[in-house]
Amino acid sequence: MPQNGSTQTIETLLKEKRTFKPSSQFQKNAHVPSFAKLQALSRAAAKSPEKFWADRAKDLLWMKPWKKTLVWKPPFAQWFVGGKINVSVNCLDRHLDGPRRNKAAIIWEGEPGDVRTLTYLQLHREVCRFANGLKALGVGSGDRVVIYMPLVPEAAVAMLACARIGATHSVVFGGFSTEALRDRINDAQAKAVITADGGWRKGAVVKLKDNVDAAVADCPSVQRVVVFKRTGNEVQWNAAKDVWWEDAVRGQSAVCPPAALDAEHPLFILYTSGSTGKPKGVVHSTGGYLTQVAMTCKWVFDLREDDTYWCTADIGWVTGHSYVVYGPLANGATTMMYEGGPLTPQPDRFWDMIERHRVTIFYTAPTAIRTFMRLGPEHPRRHDMSSLRLLGTVGEPINPEAWLWYHKNIGGGRCPIVDTWWQTETGAIMISPLPGATACKPGSATFPLPGISVAVVDKAGKEVPLGEGGYLVINKPWPSMLRTIYRDPERYKSQYFSQVPGVYFTGDGARRDKDGYFWVLGRVDDVINVAGHRLSTMEIESALVSHPAVAESAVVGRPDELKGQAITAFVTLQATQTPTPVLKDELCRHVAKAIGSIARPDEIRFTDALPKTRSGKIMRRLLREVAAGQGVKGDTTTLEDFSILTKLQSAEDE
Repeated sequence: MPQNGSTQTIETLLKEKRTFKPSSQFQKNAHVPSFAKLQALSRAAAKSPEKFWADRAKDLLWMKPWKKTLVWKPPFAQWFVGGKINVSVNCLDRHLDGPRRNKAAIIWEGEPGDVRTLTYLQLHREVCRFANGLKALGVGSGDRVVIYMPLVPEAAVAMLACARIGATHSVVFGGFSTEALRDRINDAQAKAVITADGGWRKGAVVKLKDNVDAAVADCPSVQRVVVFKRTGNEVQWNAAKDVWWEDAVRGQSAVCPPAALDAEHPLFILYTSGSTGKPKGVVHSTGGYLTQVAMTCKWVFDLREDDTYWCTADIGWVTGHSYVVYGPLANGATTMMYEGGPLTPQPDRFWDMIERHRVTIFYTAPTAIRTFMRLGPEHPRRHDMSSLRLLGTVGEPINPEAWLWYHKNIGGGRCPIVDTWWQTETGAIMISPLPGATACKPGSATFPLPGISVAVVDKAGKEVPLGEGGYLVINKPWPSMLRTIYRDPERYKSQYFSQVPGVYFTGDGARRDKDGYFWVLGRVDDVINVAGHRLSTMEIESALVSHPAVAESAVVGRPDELKGQAITAFVTLQATQTPTPVLKDELCRHVAKAIGSIARPDEIRFTDALPKTRSGKIMRRLLREVAAGQGVKGDTTTLEDFSILTKLQSAEDE
């Protein structure tokens, strides 16, 4: 949240001068083949944004045309007003009249190694049968359905079946605890829960049905629980409420007429935790959401008919919604899904899968890339990854050293990298290179996409000069934007539209360099105020990771009587390195040399691992509490490994 004072900005010290231009070979067949073309699209979109987005929406199949492209009553937007559309029709039915009918829609691999492929025709049949099964269980348009499943094809089937009949789905990541699941079911007032007996994760079975049983005991709205058999582990059974997936679809027709849904019909609710621990139900629409997701998936990943596209996200996160399921399928692409952990059973699992499935587009998180860096380049070197033609990153800013490692060791120095910035709330990618058009600078998300209007401002909403850090805001509505917080419009207004006057406040700090490139500096909550200097933790972390001994780092501020806040760095070393006092001093000097003495860490703590959410984001809020010597407070339900937190706290006590 912006600090007091109308003109406070964030100081930026890290400079990155390396540039990587698109190859002429890549540009030849790219959807947006040059920077001049990208600029022309951006100018046209800025001149007439409603026309630009209406043209994109016309690429979809509508059941009834819209009457008005945009109704904007700040902070509430309605897009394609009066139009009728169905997402499952756009992801499935419209591909069945041509050669895509027998094209692979989903290639799936389970953690134990089992593989399944569903063509568009087969996926359509499965979706229709399950949609009919849901209707037979009493689920209809407007009902809320919670999906709590492993990453199996049936998870995507469940999403698309809900979309087909107009039920609003809320996917809860299968790694979440019983408490987190219960809170989300109750907030959504879900009528049904779709789950599995279990799922595979890191060589073990996660007993999902057990968690559902414990949660549903305190969820009076739930009438039915549908259970898919994945692992075969024993489950408790309530015959009055529980039904096996196979029984729900047995005898159901493979034809299910799609509901003609209003463009503003809520497609899904996705819960995201804040620092308070109270989950926020982010509501996304149907027509506007699909319009922007389909366009960005096509342009940012430069999708071609013969691509095998792999986004490694779970569908429990917005990345899985937009760029595992809805975006690729709306474009008739082949999308890959993988159930388990990236290092199971061996550290080269991802690279082995890329080689075997001949993956062409690979989209993953910077935290995963830094994990692979720590393990060393010998693992990808064992595999033929020449099929890759494009790489992407998502989830947080990528530091330049990780970008360069990814480019060299995974992309073979030939693949463009699309470093994408967006949020659960934005629904779709907002800032990103287009691979045939944009020269990349490692660590920069580059430019907003056509039709997107963003700025870097001070707290008063005034744009800051190039080179200065400020608050990243979106100053015009966009089709895939969240519509509200479920059952809490006041929280929607206060959280997103009250921090900076008249615009959507992203919660991120950013700067633009002299060439206009955007550099996202991370959450403004992760800015440290050192003796009056507001420093981005991301820049200090990048400086640390640029040292060859460091695999990963997380920087936080702790209270300091003299400076206000002192800089504490939690550092994970490369596997070949040993933590020593000499190395601590060397790292402090390295940061001071890279970005200035003001950013020199006051304390470095070596750790075997960092506390992360199950989506791979470092939980800096917990590290701030550890650094300050406080007890850990607030929501920890998204923490992947509680033992890491325990070790950090015990180290503090020693």
